[in-house]
Amino acid sequence: MGDVTPVDANVPGALLDAVGVTKRFAGITALHAVDLTVAPGEIVGLIGPNGAGKTTFFNCLLGILRPEEGTVRFDGRDVTGLPVYKRARLGFGRTFQRMELFAGMSVRDHFIVADRAHRGEGSLWRDLCNRSQPTAAENERADAMLALLGLESDAQRPAESLSLGRGRLVELGRALMTEPKLLLLDEPSSGLDVTETGAFGDRLLEVQQERGFAILLVEHDVEMVQRLVSRLYVLDFGTLIASGPTAEVFADAAVRKAYLGSVD
Repeated sequence: MGDVTPVDANVPGALLDAVGVTKRFAGITALHAVDLTVAPGEIVGLIGPNGAGKTTFFNCLLGILRPEEGTVRFDGRDVTGLPVYKRARLGFGRTFQRMELFAGMSVRDHFIVADRAHRGEGSLWRDLCNRSQPTAAENERADAMLALLGLESDAQRPAESLSLGRGRLVELGRALMTEPKLLLLDEPSSGLDVTETGAFGDRLLEVQQERGFAILLVEHDVEMVQRLVSRLYVLDFGTLIASGPTAEVFADAAVRKAYLGSVD
């Protein structure tokens, strides 16, 4: 097993501080005492083979699942028992491995709906049915996001008509409309080719540096991880087997065996 860098509970200055997170399903342990921290403005990676528990861990952080043991602290506050929507309003944002966009809704409207959900204004059902007109302030915020992501030419297009690469940018923009302090990205390169993955990574890094939010990235594309991430955690069978600076973790023999299938 690789050398695991210890993570102390209640790390001073940490934005996200997960300690001892354990989750079981029907007596099977999916996560065992997982510790992970993310500092403000930091890009941290979480990798591991399929079935390692990465999405389960994400769902525990977000409040979709409740761990049997452990705590999740965010921005100095214990959020372990908070529901999803309250965590979102504190500053959690997320994108999904499978792209989840609304058919028939324009790119601009995706951003406006996310903006309203974040600000607690209007009815989400009315927004989805296209029965309420955006305000000037909402349009201004949507325009700013379109410009930030280079999506101005796609503003009025139905999201389902976009290429997968452009659709991933819409998902990113929708998450950013909630003004997250921490963005959890679940396999953002899934389905993208090499060129699209590179373009998405470029844009993500530009936006993150401009806005200053932190990122926790789950990603199988090794090149993307090495390029974006400063620190890395590795899960295998629900257990943290290594953590530390990205280059050091990838050089670890246990990590290479579990994740890359090689010890060369």
